[in-house]
Amino acid sequence: MHGPVVLVGASLGGTAITGVGHTVPELVDRLVYISAWSCVRRAKPIEYMREPEFGASLLAPLHAFNVGDPALLGVGRANYRTADARLLAALKAAIMADVTDEQFRAFLNILQPDESIAVMTADARVRADTWGTIARSYIRLTGDRTLPLAIQDRLIAEADALTPDNPYDVHTLDTAHAGFVFRAAEVAAILDKLSI
Repeated sequence: MHGPVVLVGASLGGTAITGVGHTVPELVDRLVYISAWSCVRRAKPIEYMREPEFGASLLAPLHAFNVGDPALLGVGRANYRTADARLLAALKAAIMADVTDEQFRAFLNILQPDESIAVMTADARVRADTWGTIARSYIRLTGDRTLPLAIQDRLIAEADALTPDNPYDVHTLDTAHAGFVFRAAEVAAILDKLSI
Protein backbone atom coordinates (compact mmCIF):
# COMPACT_ATOMS: atom_id res chain seq x y z
CA MET A 1 0.00 0.00 0.00
CA HIS A 2 1.37 3.40 -1.01
CA GLY A 3 -1.08 5.65 0.82
CA PRO A 4 -4.49 7.05 0.05
CA VAL A 5 -5.72 7.63 -3.50
CA VAL A 6 -6.95 11.19 -4.01
CA LEU A 7 -8.17 12.19 -7.46
CA VAL A 8 -8.30 15.87 -8.36
CA GLY A 9 -10.31 17.16 -11.31
CA ALA A 10 -10.69 20.73 -12.51
CA SER A 11 -13.42 21.96 -14.88
CA LEU A 12 -14.42 19.14 -17.24
CA GLY A 13 -11.93 16.92 -15.39
CA GLY A 14 -14.71 16.55 -12.83
CA THR A 15 -16.51 14.22 -15.23
CA ALA A 16 -13.40 12.02 -15.44
CA ILE A 17 -12.96 11.61 -11.69
CA THR A 18 -16.71 11.03 -11.33
CA GLY A 19 -16.39 8.18 -13.83
CA VAL A 20 -13.57 6.63 -11.82
CA GLY A 21 -15.68 6.98 -8.69
CA HIS A 22 -18.47 5.03 -10.36
CA THR A 23 -16.21 2.33 -11.69
CA VAL A 24 -13.91 1.57 -8.74
CA PRO A 25 -15.20 3.43 -5.67
CA GLU A 26 -13.43 0.98 -3.39
CA LEU A 27 -10.05 2.11 -4.77
CA VAL A 28 -10.57 5.85 -4.25
CA ASP A 29 -10.22 7.57 -0.88
CA ARG A 30 -11.24 11.09 -1.87
CA LEU A 31 -12.41 13.04 -4.92
CA VAL A 32 -11.49 16.72 -5.16
CA TYR A 33 -13.32 19.01 -7.57
CA ILE A 34 -11.73 22.36 -8.41
CA SER A 35 -14.54 24.42 -9.93
CA ALA A 36 -15.45 21.22 -11.73
CA TRP A 37 -18.52 19.52 -13.11
CA SER A 38 -20.26 16.97 -10.90
CA CYS A 39 -23.62 16.53 -12.59
CA VAL A 40 -26.58 15.45 -10.46
CA ARG A 41 -29.99 16.66 -11.68
CA ARG A 42 -28.83 17.19 -15.26
CA ALA A 43 -27.07 14.41 -17.13
CA LYS A 44 -24.24 16.36 -18.70
CA PRO A 45 -22.41 19.68 -18.53
CA ILE A 46 -23.98 20.95 -21.73
CA GLU A 47 -27.43 20.68 -20.12
CA TYR A 48 -26.35 22.76 -17.12
CA MET A 49 -25.07 25.41 -19.54
CA ARG A 50 -28.68 26.21 -20.39
CA GLU A 51 -29.54 26.91 -16.74
CA PRO A 52 -29.84 30.43 -15.24
CA GLU A 53 -26.90 29.87 -12.86
CA PHE A 54 -24.63 29.55 -15.90
CA GLY A 55 -25.79 32.87 -17.35
CA ALA A 56 -22.81 34.90 -16.12
CA SER A 57 -20.33 32.65 -17.93
CA LEU A 58 -18.11 34.38 -20.48
CA LEU A 59 -17.65 31.19 -22.52
CA ALA A 60 -20.33 31.64 -25.18
CA PRO A 61 -18.47 34.09 -27.47
CA LEU A 62 -15.43 31.85 -27.46
CA HIS A 63 -16.92 29.52 -30.06
CA ALA A 64 -14.80 31.57 -32.49
CA PHE A 65 -11.79 29.50 -31.33
CA ASN A 66 -13.39 26.38 -32.81
CA VAL A 67 -11.86 24.81 -35.89
CA GLY A 68 -13.57 22.16 -38.04
CA ASP A 69 -16.78 20.22 -37.55
CA PRO A 70 -16.90 18.37 -34.20
CA ALA A 71 -19.32 15.80 -35.66
CA LEU A 72 -16.74 14.84 -38.29
CA LEU A 73 -13.67 15.19 -36.07
CA GLY A 74 -15.16 13.53 -32.98
CA VAL A 75 -13.58 16.31 -30.93
CA GLY A 76 -13.99 19.97 -30.29
CA ARG A 77 -10.86 21.55 -31.74
CA ALA A 78 -9.70 24.99 -30.62
CA ASN A 79 -7.04 27.20 -32.15
CA TYR A 80 -5.25 28.59 -29.10
CA ARG A 81 -2.46 29.86 -31.39
CA THR A 82 -4.70 32.47 -32.98
CA ALA A 83 -3.28 35.95 -33.57
CA ASP A 84 -6.68 37.55 -32.91
CA ALA A 85 -5.89 39.83 -29.97
CA ARG A 86 -9.56 40.52 -29.15
CA LEU A 87 -10.38 36.82 -29.05
CA LEU A 88 -7.40 36.10 -26.81
CA ALA A 89 -8.41 38.94 -24.49
CA ALA A 90 -11.92 37.46 -24.26
CA LEU A 91 -10.46 34.05 -23.42
CA LYS A 92 -8.24 35.56 -20.73
CA ALA A 93 -11.25 37.35 -19.23
CA ALA A 94 -13.16 34.06 -19.16
CA ILE A 95 -10.52 31.75 -17.74
CA MET A 96 -7.60 33.69 -16.21
CA ALA A 97 -8.48 37.33 -15.66
CA ASP A 98 -6.36 37.54 -12.51
CA VAL A 99 -2.97 36.62 -14.00
CA THR A 100 -0.50 38.52 -16.15
CA ASP A 101 -0.57 38.29 -19.94
CA GLU A 102 2.73 36.42 -19.79
CA GLN A 103 1.27 33.82 -17.41
CA PHE A 104 -1.80 33.51 -19.61
CA ARG A 105 0.31 32.86 -22.72
CA ALA A 106 2.37 30.29 -20.81
CA PHE A 107 -0.84 28.55 -19.80
CA LEU A 108 -2.07 28.48 -23.41
CA ASN A 109 1.16 26.70 -24.36
CA ILE A 110 0.20 23.66 -22.26
CA LEU A 111 -3.33 23.32 -23.67
CA GLN A 112 -4.12 20.61 -26.16
CA PRO A 113 -6.34 21.73 -29.04
CA ASP A 114 -8.69 18.72 -28.97
CA GLU A 115 -11.39 17.94 -26.38
CA SER A 116 -13.57 14.87 -26.81
CA ILE A 117 -17.15 15.89 -27.51
CA ALA A 118 -18.21 12.98 -25.30
CA VAL A 119 -16.97 14.96 -22.28
CA MET A 120 -19.74 17.49 -22.90
CA THR A 121 -22.43 15.17 -24.20
CA ALA A 122 -22.11 11.82 -22.38
CA ASP A 123 -24.14 11.06 -19.26
CA ALA A 124 -21.93 12.17 -16.39
CA ARG A 125 -24.39 12.02 -13.51
CA VAL A 126 -23.11 11.08 -10.09
CA ARG A 127 -24.64 8.04 -8.38
CA ALA A 128 -25.28 7.72 -4.68
CA ASP A 129 -24.45 3.99 -4.52
CA THR A 130 -20.92 4.32 -5.97
CA TRP A 131 -19.60 7.89 -6.24
CA GLY A 132 -21.68 8.91 -3.24
CA THR A 133 -19.77 6.55 -0.95
CA ILE A 134 -16.44 8.35 -1.51
CA ALA A 135 -15.27 11.28 0.62
CA ARG A 136 -15.20 14.40 -1.52
CA SER A 137 -14.12 18.01 -1.49
CA TYR A 138 -15.01 20.98 -3.65
CA ILE A 139 -12.77 24.00 -4.12
CA ARG A 140 -14.95 26.92 -5.16
CA LEU A 141 -13.32 29.62 -7.26
CA THR A 142 -15.02 32.94 -6.57
CA GLY A 143 -13.52 34.76 -9.57
CA ASP A 144 -14.55 32.07 -12.04
CA ARG A 145 -16.17 33.53 -15.18
CA THR A 146 -16.21 30.19 -17.01
CA LEU A 147 -18.03 28.07 -14.45
CA PRO A 148 -19.68 30.85 -12.43
CA LEU A 149 -19.88 30.60 -8.67
CA ALA A 150 -23.67 30.23 -8.85
CA ILE A 151 -23.40 27.00 -10.86
CA GLN A 152 -20.56 25.72 -8.64
CA ASP A 153 -22.78 26.24 -5.60
CA ARG A 154 -25.69 24.54 -7.34
CA LEU A 155 -23.58 21.48 -8.14
CA ILE A 156 -22.45 21.30 -4.51
CA ALA A 157 -26.01 21.66 -3.19
CA GLU A 158 -27.42 19.03 -5.55
CA ALA A 159 -24.73 16.52 -4.62
CA ASP A 160 -25.15 17.18 -0.91
CA ALA A 161 -28.91 16.66 -1.24
CA LEU A 162 -28.28 13.34 -3.00
CA THR A 163 -25.92 12.08 -0.26
CA PRO A 164 -26.70 14.13 2.87
CA ASP A 165 -24.64 11.81 5.07
CA ASN A 166 -21.59 12.39 2.89
CA PRO A 167 -21.55 16.07 1.89
CA TYR A 168 -18.77 17.96 0.18
CA ASP A 169 -15.98 19.40 2.32
CA VAL A 170 -16.01 22.90 0.77
CA HIS A 171 -13.09 25.30 0.39
CA THR A 172 -12.85 28.64 -1.42
CA LEU A 173 -10.15 30.46 -3.35
CA ASP A 174 -10.52 33.92 -4.84
CA THR A 175 -9.23 33.21 -8.33
CA ALA A 176 -10.38 32.60 -11.89
CA HIS A 177 -11.30 29.32 -13.58
CA ALA A 178 -7.72 28.38 -14.41
CA GLY A 179 -6.05 30.97 -12.19
CA PHE A 180 -5.56 28.35 -9.49
CA VAL A 181 -2.71 26.95 -11.61
CA PHE A 182 -0.67 29.96 -10.49
CA ARG A 183 -1.82 29.57 -6.88
CA ALA A 184 -0.32 26.10 -6.48
CA ALA A 185 0.87 26.65 -2.90
CA GLU A 186 -2.65 27.56 -1.76
CA VAL A 187 -4.19 24.60 -3.54
CA ALA A 188 -1.54 22.29 -2.10
CA ALA A 189 -2.24 23.64 1.38
CA ILE A 190 -5.93 22.77 1.01
CA LEU A 191 -5.13 19.30 -0.30
CA ASP A 192 -2.62 18.71 2.49
CA LYS A 193 -5.25 19.34 5.15
CA LEU A 194 -7.91 17.03 3.74
CA SER A 195 -8.77 14.12 5.97
CA ILE A 196 -8.62 10.73 4.34
